[in-house]
Amino acid sequence: MQIPKYTRREFCWHSGQALSLAAIASAITGCGGSSTSATSTLPNLPTINSSVSNGAITLTIDASSPLASTGSAALIATSSGNFLVSRAGDQFTALTAVCTHEGCVVSNFQSGTYECPCHGSQYSISGSVIKGPATRSLTTFVTSFANNVLTIRV
Repeated sequence: MQIPKYTRREFCWHSGQALSLAAIASAITGCGGSSTSATSTLPNLPTINSSVSNGAITLTIDASSPLASTGSAALIATSSGNFLVSRAGDQFTALTAVCTHEGCVVSNFQSGTYECPCHGSQYSISGSVIKGPATRSLTTFVTSFANNVLTIRV
């Protein structure tokens, strides 16, 4: 077998191609996630689609609502953003659903714990960090509940 001879120009050109292909392959592999990405074991929250009017979200809480019983939680999706809502008796807590680590939507919940599906950060129903990598609490919003109508000021 004879090894081909290259001019300096051809050698540099072929080397550049090989390095470019290696860089592209590395970038494509990086887009697929990593072995350190979280895989949530907590179930997905039920989603309620709503709208914002005059700086508030209003939701009717009836027997068919995912928020009908104490201990429940839901993801509220609006054109102004996503919100996490949990219920304890007739008290509701509303939080931003934007993870403070890298901005993913927090969408998993079980037994009073919210979890971000991207990197596994966990938050209490009050929004404080239980487990990182997030280091900052979720933003809280004022709520009121009367006549089976929940109002969230955003």
